[in-house]
Amino acid sequence: MNKHIVLQTDFGLSDGAVSAMNGVAYSVDPALRISDLTHEIPQYNIWEASYRLYQTVSYWPEDTVFISVVDPGVGTDRLSIVAKTNAGHYIVTPNNGTLTHLSDSIGIKEVRAIDEKVNRLPRSGESYTFHGRDIYAFTGARLAAGIIDFHEVGPELEIEAIINLPIPKASYAESKIHGNIDILDIRFGNLWTNINRELFIEAGIQYGDMLEVTIEHNGNNIYKNLITFDRSFAERRLGEALLFVNSIDKIGVAINQGSFADAYHIRTGVSWKIIIEKMGQRVKP
Repeated sequence: MNKHIVLQTDFGLSDGAVSAMNGVAYSVDPALRISDLTHEIPQYNIWEASYRLYQTVSYWPEDTVFISVVDPGVGTDRLSIVAKTNAGHYIVTPNNGTLTHLSDSIGIKEVRAIDEKVNRLPRSGESYTFHGRDIYAFTGARLAAGIIDFHEVGPELEIEAIINLPIPKASYAESKIHGNIDILDIRFGNLWTNINRELFIEAGIQYGDMLEVTIEHNGNNIYKNLITFDRSFAERRLGEALLFVNSIDKIGVAINQGSFADAYHIRTGVSWKIIIEKMGQRVKP
């Protein structure tokens, strides 16, 4: 193992929860290298936890252990698991949909239920509300440190036992691309869609093209306007909207030095639809 651990939670950093998880991991092996993915997942938002793993995991070395704790079902009979991806990463998480995007993109090679009789923090008492500290951080640290191997996590499960959330697919038909607003680039307010760049190629869309963009929520039009497809933000004046290819090769919608999400009160999920249709060529600003 490479001793890398990457933590993701919906805990925030305003109390001691994340620090307690770090402490458990370092108590297992002080040589571990612990990094944060994010601790700002919106509370209980399993979809966003799944997407942030998808956004991040493939850029880390093989054998990195990710611990993702967004766990509205903590203390219930939902399983605690460790999954091994086809690329050789390990994900320690509740089996509640957090693996959805990795299952769909990288793929899961093997999954094991955590044997809590063996892989639980000693002297953690009868607490059933902080599995992030008592089970996930402890098990993940032991795995990353090489104290246990993957087979010692617990019994193997069928891949089909992994709970996955529905993932809408983007499509191109009758000159229109239909997709969803999957996630926000939160700090800047950009919309990240599920539309792959390949669909733009299939539709014959090139940089500089003028596109009609419609955004709907539960069937109601929220936004409809003409936007150009640009290579970079610098090709637009301040305050102008643009379409662009984001860092994971999907189509984004943005305002140059502004928040598209806030300007039009747009959020994410399966009920937020985007339709893109090619209209013509634009004139360079």
